[in-house]
Parts: sequence; C-alpha cells; structure tokens
Amino acid sequence: MAKRIDVSGLTAYYGSHKAIEDISMTVEPRTVTAFIGPSGCGKSTFLRTLNRMHEVTSGGRVEGKVLLDDEDLYGPGVDPVSVRREVGMVFQRPNPFPTMSIFDNVAAGLRLNGNVKKSELGDIVEKSLKGANLWNEVKDRLNKPGSGLSGGQQQRLCIARAIAVEPKVLLMDEPCSALDPISTLAIEDLIGELKERFTIVIVTHNMQQAARVSDRTAFFNLAAVGQPGKLIEIDETERIFSNPSVQATEDYISGRFG
Repeated sequence: MAKRIDVSGLTAYYGSHKAIEDISMTVEPRTVTAFIGPSGCGKSTFLRTLNRMHEVTSGGRVEGKVLLDDEDLYGPGVDPVSVRREVGMVFQRPNPFPTMSIFDNVAAGLRLNGNVKKSELGDIVEKSLKGANLWNEVKDRLNKPGSGLSGGQQQRLCIARAIAVEPKVLLMDEPCSALDPISTLAIEDLIGELKERFTIVIVTHNMQQAARVSDRTAFFNLAAVGQPGKLIEIDETERIFSNPSVQATEDYISGRFG
C-alpha cells in the first residue's frame, strides 16, 4: 500500500556544508511529484534524504523530520536498511548487477531480505518484470546477464528490481537522462502505470517530462553558489507551469535563468 510522505524543517549537511535548508512538503500516496530546478540546488540530495541514502556519503546527516505515514524515518532505533526496503530508489544511470542474470537481478533484494520461499521467487520475478513492462522482452533469456540488455531495458530491469520487494514509495533520480527518446517514453508510460501502486518522486532536468508525468511539481533554487538549496514553491503541476505563485519559478520555467 502506497504511503504518504510528510517532511518538516529538513536541513541536510555534508560535513559542515549545508546542502539544503528548512524544506517542508507533503507527498500524497499514489501520486507523482517532480522536483525541478537548476543544477546544484539540492534536488537529488533532498531525494536521497527520503530513504536515508544521503547518509551513505561521508558526513551526511540531517535535521528535521521525514514521516512515512506516521513513522519517523530518522527516529531513534530506526534501521536505515529497513527504510530503504520501504522507500526504493532508481538511479540516474541503469545499474544492473553486471555478473548476475536478469532473473537474479530482480531476485537480489528478495534473497537479501530472506523472507521469500524459493518456490515463490519465480512468480514474484515474473510479476515484477511484468510490472516494469519488460517481461515479454526478456522471458526467454532470464538466465542471460542483465548487462546485455539495452540502456532502456536495463533501467526497466532496475525498476523491476526496486518494485520486487514491494516498497511503499519509489524514488527516481533523473531516470531517463541517459536514455534515448523511445526508451524515455517507455519509462514515462511506466511511471504513469506504477503510480497506481506506489507513491513516486522523480528528479528531472527535463521540464517537459515533469509536465507530462507528474501530478505535483516542486521548484528548488539557491540564492548563490555555495548557499544551501531551498524549496521555492510546490503546487499542482498544471498551475506551476501555467501560473506559478513565485516570480523565480516563472523565470526558471520560461528560461530567463537557470
């Protein structure tokens, strides 16, 4: 069951450097929320705080709260690994495990969790590949390396791997930036289907993509180089692109800066 995200007063650091400051927003279940803004404004950093991937970087820490429904993801005793099971992530470049077969790539997280019977693995892998619109293309070569697929297929394989463990939220960090237009369209269509089951948050530099796939759009910016990124505005996507409330948002969308 997809879950709601409530962020309040979130500030993220790398060591002493403040990367983003005082961000608050709500992401509703079974919606797509897009993050847009110029490079370096903290979109990807903020995305990574939503499943504690930010902490993987040396010196990464946060202040503030991230609630998944009513659970504080940064509460005392909360295991970051369990957070990442609930909040899956798809990265900018497809990253299938190169020495693993297509089947084993999808099954990797299930095996790591250790709570799935061997007899059930095949059904879950098939369901996940179908969920990523990849099954018909790979069903006859499940034992071939995942690295042998095209870029677009590899990205859908990574999505299948992410959804196999049934997360509640799916984060996507520029999932189409390394893909050709046809593969990009396939991923965008897939996002539209996946939001029926998951809460989806996507970072994109492609504003047309944000307009096409998202229900809500958040615009991030920073006052100057070296300053922390801030959330400038979040609203329904149609309103952000047609009648934003903040002049800086309109300037960015119209190409007057950034």
